[in-house]
Amino acid sequence: MHAQPAGSAGQGKGTNKNQDQNQSQGSAQNIGGSDKDAHAHARSDANSNHASPERGQHASGQGRAPHQPNGSSRPPRSAKNMRDRDLPHQQRPSRAQPHQNPTHNGQNAAANEDTRAGMPIYGALDLGTNNCRLLLARPSRRGFRVIDAFSRIIRLGEGVTHSGALSSDAMDRTIDALKVCAHKIRRNQVHKSRLVATEACRAAHNGQEFLDRAREETGLDIEILTCEMEATLAVSGCATLIDGRSDYVLVFDIGGGSSELIWLDLTKRKPQNLSRPLVDRPEAQECMSAWTSLPVGVVTLAERFGGREVTPDVFEGMVNWVTGLLQPFEDQCAFRPKLKGRSAHLLGTSGTVTTVAGIQLGLPRYDRNKVDGTWMRVADAHNVTYSLLNRSYADRVAEPCIGQDRADLVLAGCAILEALMRMWPCERLRVADRGLREGILATLMSEDGVYKSRRR
Repeated sequence: MHAQPAGSAGQGKGTNKNQDQNQSQGSAQNIGGSDKDAHAHARSDANSNHASPERGQHASGQGRAPHQPNGSSRPPRSAKNMRDRDLPHQQRPSRAQPHQNPTHNGQNAAANEDTRAGMPIYGALDLGTNNCRLLLARPSRRGFRVIDAFSRIIRLGEGVTHSGALSSDAMDRTIDALKVCAHKIRRNQVHKSRLVATEACRAAHNGQEFLDRAREETGLDIEILTCEMEATLAVSGCATLIDGRSDYVLVFDIGGGSSELIWLDLTKRKPQNLSRPLVDRPEAQECMSAWTSLPVGVVTLAERFGGREVTPDVFEGMVNWVTGLLQPFEDQCAFRPKLKGRSAHLLGTSGTVTTVAGIQLGLPRYDRNKVDGTWMRVADAHNVTYSLLNRSYADRVAEPCIGQDRADLVLAGCAILEALMRMWPCERLRVADRGLREGILATLMSEDGVYKSRRR
């Protein structure tokens, strides 16, 4: 366990059917802005409307944060009762804009898009413990526009906790997925990319050996990402969802093999920026106060405790075990006492929280547009967790926002989430269906001076 102040070096981290989740090149999406556990992102890559890049959406913040200091008597508004100004841009009723020529503006917009269509394509690949995901996008006037994506559950880190090595079957599955990614990268003539592997390859003694094999068989040069860089990119990917009117924000990414936690101290914001309710990517990184990488994720926790038949006692054992990993971080950074009487919220960028949000919203199938950027009461997240605990494995498989590929992992993710919510009591949780890949794309485009973050 290691708690690190921001800037210091640290160490290291679906779909309803286990099949490729592709995004067609023809339906692009604008984004401005994991769960590494792989589930909802796999679905969103396939189904479109990824505000963090899947099909034609913006990577800028969706909705406005209901600002409620802790202890406020007025509860935050739920996704069901927010007013129009709180809704994602795509869901707001249209309003006439005075003093504008629609034809002229439409022509300008078309011209702008035609110009952007000639922009180079950038790529980001996230090879995680549970999922292999690729995102290809080009800069747009509203962040970036996703032109192709791929996601496949490969469970690369299966068994690493016990054996310390990547298995032959897991490596073969992953090579097959990487060959698809390599084809997409070549076909789209990607200008610049960053391809990263996380906890499974960090933890396995044959992780680098596997990546050498992947380079020989696919041509992809994949680097093992440090925990600190993984945390930084996670913050970058969801920065526009941070409520800048809060004092503190805990950004967390519950992965397959590890979980990244980052505390942001927004009281450090520069005075000239305080009038802005939203935080941009560089400012969010400047506000990183402490971070850590827990050596636990949905795959490793489910392997330790079991994931199919989870009793209340087993679930509580999971929560207690994760709490034991959290405590040294809290002892060092001491954020719990800082939250009393202050405005704070949680920001989860993982398949666990997007699953919980989808269930809370009662979605008949996972819909990224309705989940990404939504606000939840922490109490509602708790209620969803315990409703899942009361369901059988078969019932979890039948839940459209879970499916068979994640039914044995979802309660492990909920246990990690529950431990976080108990350790650092907040009233509000914001859900991000975006993260590492979006952070990589924003960083690459910013380096070339072609990234523009749009705020709503």
